[in-house]
Amino acid sequence: MNATGPRASMRDAFDVIVVGAGAGGMTAAAVAAASGLSVLVIEKTEFVGGTTAWSGGMVWIPANHKMKPAGMADSLLQATEYLSRTVPEADNAELRDIFLKRGAEAIDFLEANSQVRLQPVKVYPDYYPELPGSTAGGRVLEPQSFDGRELGEHFVRLRPPLPEFTLFGGMMVNRLDIPHLRKAGRSVRSTLRAMRLIGEYALQRLRSPRGTTLHLGNALAARLYASLLSRNVEIMFGTAIDRLIVENDRVAGVRIGAGDDARSVFAREGVVLATGGFSHDGELRRQFFPAAAGLVSATSAAGTGDGLRLATQDGARLATNVADPAYWVPGSLFKRDDGSLGVFPHTVTDRAKPGVIAVNATGRRFVNEALSYHEFVRAMLRDGNRSAERPFHLICDRRFLWTYGLGRIQPFTRRLRRYIQSGELIEARTIGALADAIGVERSALTATVDDYNDHARAGIDPKFGRGSTIYQRHLGDAGHAPNPCIAPIERAPFYALRIVPADLGTAIGLATDGCARVLRQDGSPIAGLYACGNDMGSIMNGNYPGPGITLGPALVFGYIAGRHLADQRSQITVGHQEQR
Repeated sequence: MNATGPRASMRDAFDVIVVGAGAGGMTAAAVAAASGLSVLVIEKTEFVGGTTAWSGGMVWIPANHKMKPAGMADSLLQATEYLSRTVPEADNAELRDIFLKRGAEAIDFLEANSQVRLQPVKVYPDYYPELPGSTAGGRVLEPQSFDGRELGEHFVRLRPPLPEFTLFGGMMVNRLDIPHLRKAGRSVRSTLRAMRLIGEYALQRLRSPRGTTLHLGNALAARLYASLLSRNVEIMFGTAIDRLIVENDRVAGVRIGAGDDARSVFAREGVVLATGGFSHDGELRRQFFPAAAGLVSATSAAGTGDGLRLATQDGARLATNVADPAYWVPGSLFKRDDGSLGVFPHTVTDRAKPGVIAVNATGRRFVNEALSYHEFVRAMLRDGNRSAERPFHLICDRRFLWTYGLGRIQPFTRRLRRYIQSGELIEARTIGALADAIGVERSALTATVDDYNDHARAGIDPKFGRGSTIYQRHLGDAGHAPNPCIAPIERAPFYALRIVPADLGTAIGLATDGCARVLRQDGSPIAGLYACGNDMGSIMNGNYPGPGITLGPALVFGYIAGRHLADQRSQITVGHQEQR
């Protein structure tokens, strides 16, 4: 059953209520339903998927059972060593241990009892490959492609991907398609593959408002949604939670709606909070974020701290002892044709490619551009100015822009006028003129580019060591030698794109135990209340060891919450039988 509005479901009690339909919440709901519990999902927007539907959909699960058959080695000991170096804080060590020990179990259960299907990414290094315990690939699982037509009439309830990550107004492509699309017209094999993809998309658009071959996070969200539909999980869309219902010191349900439409829905076993964190709550950002981080987020606007407020009103504790309060990403701002403000997250598409540099307000490089997006923004925040207005820019030439694109501007874009006229992209015939346009000293930017170019022609970066690790080279251009991350910037015209600190999700969240139960100030669990996803405090303490370290814990602790709720029901049933 699929429902809309606060009065859509007339039932007043379920075994489990899940608040939020992102990856973590849908996982908890799918597991609870597969374990025989009745489940209601309450989503305040009109879509399922949350930020997951916009994401790359990567899931970090060390020592997963798919690695060995694919010829890749890993162990829990190796993963523990790596996390000890990348997450050195003692906080949440027990939760990290549980995550490692139960990660493979969670994936196996989902694949056996839902429509979730994941496959190993054989080459995708951990973000700090120079550290002991790291791997070059296999820990990262990605969702298999999904045919959105399987959702039938419910396809319209799946949050669409960001337009900037689609082609031709709605065609999704996977990682393996991108190189072929770039080589279309220059390689027979790639041209044929591109023609097939476009032809399939054209046929899909005859029946659907967008492409139905889903990849990345959209495929993961669709697979979880399909799992809920197949288990007859009820979903209420466009529904806000007013408060939790607490009876006899236990969370017993939720109060939804307001005024005459308000009513109570009870949960016999428990409530799971998975509302997406607080990336879009200005008050909480100002309380926990550094001032230089500003207010820009690349996440779904639904993440306004609802779960945190609901829980803390009833005595829950926030886990605030973190290395960073959020998972950072550099973002560029733009206005879409419909007038909405867009944020492009510069994760892996441009910064590490050869022929682009990042400069600060003095016109100088300040970071190895090929570092992880989280480390890149850490460098922005360290740059010596605590004002969110401090300008940073990516600088490139025409060759780079044509070959790799920049931000939302895709490769092989011939018409740049609209980007330039809007001020999003800044163009100049010389580096000196570009310096004037972005407000930095001519001599400084010219010296920066000249120094970079002198070494780039030899493929080296003595200042920052760009291209020195397998992670950085993986994100570069494998067809460019001698260094896949470095090329000179010398073909006019030259371009600049302003970037700002942004986030991919919050790391501060509700303190939980190893069963995903929310904890009180004194450390005791609140009976009947669970959290997962970004409502749960980061088990990585705001560090970012590798791709998929937000979705990995979201799925694993969503699974743990669902199983614990089911186990509770089993124990109660056994107890009643014994009493008889």
